[in-house]
Amino acid sequence: MNYGSNNADDQKPKPQIGYVKLMDNSKSSIIICPMTEADLDDVLVIERDSFPKPWLRQHFIDEIMAVTSFPFTAFNSEEKVIGYVCPMMILDEGHILNVAIAPSFRGFGFGKFLVAHVLKECLNRNASSVSLEVRITNQPAITLYKSAGFKETGIRKRYYENMEDALLMEYIFRENGELNAV
Repeated sequence: MNYGSNNADDQKPKPQIGYVKLMDNSKSSIIICPMTEADLDDVLVIERDSFPKPWLRQHFIDEIMAVTSFPFTAFNSEEKVIGYVCPMMILDEGHILNVAIAPSFRGFGFGKFLVAHVLKECLNRNASSVSLEVRITNQPAITLYKSAGFKETGIRKRYYENMEDALLMEYIFRENGELNAV
């Protein structure tokens, strides 16, 4: 598999291989690559399993093509898509638009690893902070973001299609340009 290669002139980040420790103390590898259109069939399955109003294929294509966005796909050691994240940068501010892990891979640390990867990538792009919105009822995601160093910064009333509020969260990099403990 040729992870994340859209073309030879691509300036996107190279694949990152990491390991997540599972509950039985074994390790599972995770490979994070720039998202490509070839990933989208699998990404869309996870998207539909994760959200009441899922993004459409075109939305992901728009993110892949946008100069401000740099979406990533996560693969397990069997080269199966297990998750994705769609971050973007505007000036010196990062923002996570969308993130999901396949239901059968949740709870093992893959989501935290993916978010940590985005934080490192945003830092490499000179971000001063990274923000996101999360459903106020999505306690597993809120816990994940807090464990990664995000702080609650406010509420966006009736943000979602079902009029549910969004919790605003932000990760602020240290003044010396380093990551906080993730």
